[in-house]
Amino acid sequence: MVYAHDIIKRPIITEKSMDQIANKKYTFEVDINANKTQIKKAIEEIFNVKVQKVNTMRVKGKVKRLGRYEGKRADWKKAIVTLTPDSKAIEFFEGM
Repeated sequence: MVYAHDIIKRPIITEKSMDQIANKKYTFEVDINANKTQIKKAIEEIFNVKVQKVNTMRVKGKVKRLGRYEGKRADWKKAIVTLTPDSKAIEFFEGM
């Protein structure tokens, strides 16, 4: 059984994502194997809001070097969640 907190890993706090909050769009890092319906159910369960739409994208990990050694960061998935107009705002992002 997959829990909601296993799907939603963390919020993404950037200038662009903070500008989208006025349009009721919130950005989260999610599990790479989660689909849109799982993300929608997890957001509604955790924050008690109504989700209108979920957009997802895969982000490729960067190649990093340390001296002569090279490694790669892990790939991850980002979800932009749009709430319904009559839904309340997510309180986690208030005051930022």
